[in-house]
Amino acid sequence: MLNFDWLSGVSQETAKMIFFSLYLVIGGLVLLIPNDYVFEGIKKEERFWYMNLKIWALTVLGILATIYYIF
Repeated sequence: MLNFDWLSGVSQETAKMIFFSLYLVIGGLVLLIPNDYVFEGIKKEERFWYMNLKIWALTVLGILATIYYIF
């Protein structure tokens, strides 16, 4: 049904680097999100570092990129 023969010429190392660069681009886009948007609806005095979704998103991207790079 799906024909992926056109990908047979791409080496594993090239594919890893392509996906690693995609993770870096996504991480850059996450960093561009303003903090006021991340903490929307939470008072300034009730904001803590562990509530910052940018930290959690970058952590998950880092874990995924590490696992993908190893395997």
